[in-house]
Amino acid sequence: MLTEQQQAQLDWEKTDGLLPVVVQHAVSGEVLMLGYMNQQALAQTLDSKKVTFFSRTKQRLWTKGESSGNFLNVVSVTPDCDNDTLLVLANPVGPTCHLGTSSCFGDASHQWLFLYQLEQLLAERKTADPESSYTAKLYASGTKRIAQKVGEEGVETALAATVNDREELKNEASDLMYHLLVLLQDQEMDLTAVIENLRQRHK
Repeated sequence: MLTEQQQAQLDWEKTDGLLPVVVQHAVSGEVLMLGYMNQQALAQTLDSKKVTFFSRTKQRLWTKGESSGNFLNVVSVTPDCDNDTLLVLANPVGPTCHLGTSSCFGDASHQWLFLYQLEQLLAERKTADPESSYTAKLYASGTKRIAQKVGEEGVETALAATVNDREELKNEASDLMYHLLVLLQDQEMDLTAVIENLRQRHK
């Protein structure tokens, strides 16, 4: 989150008291929207952990989602190199755009978007009928069985690599990633935290 030192270095005079704010999905990397903050909007954003802008048309503070319920829950706030623009990483609740799309920039996407979409799909399958959904059946089998499947697919992936079977490696690696995501969902792990941990531990 934005430190006190970073806040003190923000150049409000350069931008006439309104800093441009780019909001990006914390998991998928999708650019969600652009808005503006004055010092009060930034303070409220940091305090409430919900993105709050200064509306130039309404001339007041405006929390994204205050009417629709589609809030942007803040993960981090970072200034740019000139201290006159902010990047907010957020987890959206529902669509960001008033047109009902995930982004105000239409079909803009990111390399992590597919992973986020897969995670959302797996989360939805938790409540599906186990008789008609393998994923739902897997959730119903319990953590021990899910973890066992992760282990099995890990071994199969390694074996495919050792015999240089690239087609089988592709298939087994896909199965491994799928079962691992199911396990993370089962354990209610935050994918954002896992990806950030990945970035920090394996640079």
